[in-house]
Amino acid sequence: MVKLALSDDILMKIDKPARYIGSEINMVKKNIEDVKIRFCMCFPDVYEIGMSHLGLQILYDMFNKREDVYCERVFSPWVDLNNIMKEKNIPLFSLETQQPVKNFDFLGITIQYEMCYTNILQVLSLSNIPIFSRQRDWDSPIVIGGGPCTYNPEPLADFFDMFYIGEGETSYNELLDLYNESKEQNISRDEFLRKASKIEGIYVPSLYEVKYNEDGCIASFLPLYDDVPSKVSRQVVKDFTSSVYPEKPIVPYTKVVQDRVVLEIMRGCIRGCRFCQAGTIYRPTRQKDVNKLKEQAETMLKNTGCDEISLSSLSSSDYEQLKELVEFLIDNFKSRGVNISLPSLRIDAFSLDVMGKVQDIRKSSLTFAPEAGSQRMRDVINKGITKEDILKGSSDAFKGGWNKVKLYFMLGLPLEKEDDIKEIAYLAEEIAEKYYDVVPKEERNGKCQIVISTSFFVPKPFTPFQWARMNTDTEYLDKTHLLNDTVKKQLNKKSIKYNWHHANVSRLEGVFARGDRKLSKLIVDAYNRGCIFDAWTEYFSKEKWDEAFANTGISESFYLDRERDKDEIFPWDFIDAHVTKDFLYKEYQNAKDEIVTPNCRQKCAGCGSASLKCGVCIKQK
Repeated sequence: MVKLALSDDILMKIDKPARYIGSEINMVKKNIEDVKIRFCMCFPDVYEIGMSHLGLQILYDMFNKREDVYCERVFSPWVDLNNIMKEKNIPLFSLETQQPVKNFDFLGITIQYEMCYTNILQVLSLSNIPIFSRQRDWDSPIVIGGGPCTYNPEPLADFFDMFYIGEGETSYNELLDLYNESKEQNISRDEFLRKASKIEGIYVPSLYEVKYNEDGCIASFLPLYDDVPSKVSRQVVKDFTSSVYPEKPIVPYTKVVQDRVVLEIMRGCIRGCRFCQAGTIYRPTRQKDVNKLKEQAETMLKNTGCDEISLSSLSSSDYEQLKELVEFLIDNFKSRGVNISLPSLRIDAFSLDVMGKVQDIRKSSLTFAPEAGSQRMRDVINKGITKEDILKGSSDAFKGGWNKVKLYFMLGLPLEKEDDIKEIAYLAEEIAEKYYDVVPKEERNGKCQIVISTSFFVPKPFTPFQWARMNTDTEYLDKTHLLNDTVKKQLNKKSIKYNWHHANVSRLEGVFARGDRKLSKLIVDAYNRGCIFDAWTEYFSKEKWDEAFANTGISESFYLDRERDKDEIFPWDFIDAHVTKDFLYKEYQNAKDEIVTPNCRQKCAGCGSASLKCGVCIKQK
């Protein structure tokens, strides 16, 4: 019986104590005396968010399949427990063995979004692990980061011993084997890091030197030693069907965001939207065989007892065997009371038919993501959808019994004009008109409900828009007011609701997305002022971040408010993402010329991913 790290008295005081006690269904139990490597997997946000992340479940399963490794988990303690642990000097602990994180060999932190950066410092601080990698020795774990934000790891470079660039299923075993050998040979930590840098996908920031021009831009980014690679290659799973996947995922005792079985049907996206980082960093599109998915669905439902199954991909409609898979799920599980969730569908006749079979139409809403209101802007961003597609999908949905539609857009996109913003309101109005045109009055279930939501565009690394400037707070606010005023002028304004995000959070996200190593002092300063859980509206403090910018002399404007030169060295240029910078710049010029690039199944655009010889690229040869 594992003794809990927190006393009953503390557990009774804090919110949702089930976050910290472990022992969930399917949790792996091993004797720590029987393993050589202890790996603590961390998601630097609250338990409910972290346990909903598929990547964590995949790596947890993969590591624990090795007899010489015990992988455990840790999450950011919520604010209430964070304060108690600081006050009582309680070290951060893993869920499985309830032992201090500092006692592990590795601390692997998955970095899914920029607004968790101060939480990474929270985890290190509560673990009594030195914040800066240069201050660590073998008494501290090797701190390794992975996830989408490692496609520009530089703002965090001073805090991590290494980063894993790409999909985790490929090179981790080689790294763990090297660690075992290094400990047996009793070599220094620095020597281990230097050897690790030669493993595909492993980036060791301390082995690279960055020099700057007088204007603050990067002059050079080079390895310190000849045997350290100048480029780090993004890792890609080529045989997606046979790759490791958790058939006994952990089932939490408390409700989490994704409280269901998740089937990853496809990785990557054929569409090539120019704002979308995921569409680049997961190229090429790779599909899992439908028969493998059927087996996994049966096994995972049996092993978890979940009453819902969800398909996971960037664009589920583009999975070529979707019809066969969905019909299998409906035929085999609907009668057992299992709900079927189908996100990321394009609204076409097949999708509407399927959703009608698996949803309560009167309670559910349909979601479209046109991203831009005008056709001109949809061509600029290469969205690959027309107004006719949207209106036809809406008409078919209304005829099928739906009366609720959610529309997602972005404001602040490159080349955006006032008329493009107004077109968002006009499109919502046309959709509302379709409802009243195609649904007879006696068959209507009340008024139609059109909900517009806008987020603010953030230019991300490895996208064609990485050269673009970002809008200021004032520009964003002016655009929301323009759209809101336009919505209020529509004939069916009572059927249309408009929601928007806060610009200051998006601006900070942009700083970290595009930033360099100089930002480490900003993150430390903000953390020392009490900034944690910045992704949570109730805890984000613009005032504290403004103070941190002022105190460190970091210019937000430098990172956000300028168009980048074609040949500027980006902080992430050392990563070989298998999508060339030349291709991305060509796509940026295509955006300016409003030229649409065909999707990957229609025609190969020559992005560079064909060099991997897998997925959709093979079919396009």
